[in-house]
Amino acid sequence: MPNLFIVGAVKCGTTSLYAYLRQHPEIFFPEMKEPHFFTHPQPSAEQAHLIQYVADADHYAKLYAHSGNYRWRGDASPSYLWSAEAARQIHAEIPEARILILLRDPVQRAYSQYLMDFREGVVNDDFYTALMRDWQRSDKGWGISQLYVELGLYLDQVRRYREWFGVEQVRVFLLEELKRDARAVLLEIADFLKIDPGPIEGIDLHRAHNPHRRPRGEWARRLAAAPWSRYIGEHLFPQRWGEYLWQHFFLAEGKKPPMDPRARAFLQGIYEPEIRGLEQLLDRPLPELRLSWRPDERSTLSVPEPAEGLEIPDRP
Repeated sequence: MPNLFIVGAVKCGTTSLYAYLRQHPEIFFPEMKEPHFFTHPQPSAEQAHLIQYVADADHYAKLYAHSGNYRWRGDASPSYLWSAEAARQIHAEIPEARILILLRDPVQRAYSQYLMDFREGVVNDDFYTALMRDWQRSDKGWGISQLYVELGLYLDQVRRYREWFGVEQVRVFLLEELKRDARAVLLEIADFLKIDPGPIEGIDLHRAHNPHRRPRGEWARRLAAAPWSRYIGEHLFPQRWGEYLWQHFFLAEGKKPPMDPRARAFLQGIYEPEIRGLEQLLDRPLPELRLSWRPDERSTLSVPEPAEGLEIPDRP
């Protein structure tokens, strides 16, 4: 069983941290980054083809079949931070586990998730409309709704892991810290895990993992959303091949379009008390979680030229 968990949140740098740590000779991560085993997803019929997860205990154990010589065996499923069931069950089965939590400005996090969902054809509405529809849904869950708001409610999520595992087994990092000095974060993790810090010097930190990219056209979104193309990409090709094809043939570089100010204001109203509570819990200021509150943050965003045949939804 794994004994190291990168638990999220979604769009907070878990892919980069996973890619960095699996280069360390004392840490094993399986090729499947996000098994979501302890969340026990029950996706809706319309989203079942969009989510990969492991439901069977034997299948989950096989992910770690070759990890016997490693001191740490990792699982990097971002659903675990949101899922109260995951936190409880991980502690029940692996109480000695170490927990790594990654957070970012929750407003930016929600918007980044929406842009990913739009890019992959999961949603077709503008951000404000998609946000309101998801918030007002009565049926919610991993693989059922998008949880744009819920995934950024960090206070209870972080408190839950600290209560289950104790402060000494949990570390909280911010995406901005990882972006600013990834090596320093890795050295802190090495000390936390009591592993050799030497190999960190050789870890490749230059590649951007899971950066923002836009679809090359409406055809790319339709292909991404189609169940048959998902099946081909996930089951008939090695995972690395599928990711390479998706990144280089279906996506293109582009700046993020500006956020709807109504969505920004709505999310800030929900998250401000959450951030204040988290600052008290962690006993530290967290200005990195309020980047979208800055007036100049809005001016740094510009609308990219849309790819041929693609229109990004405007605000109604």
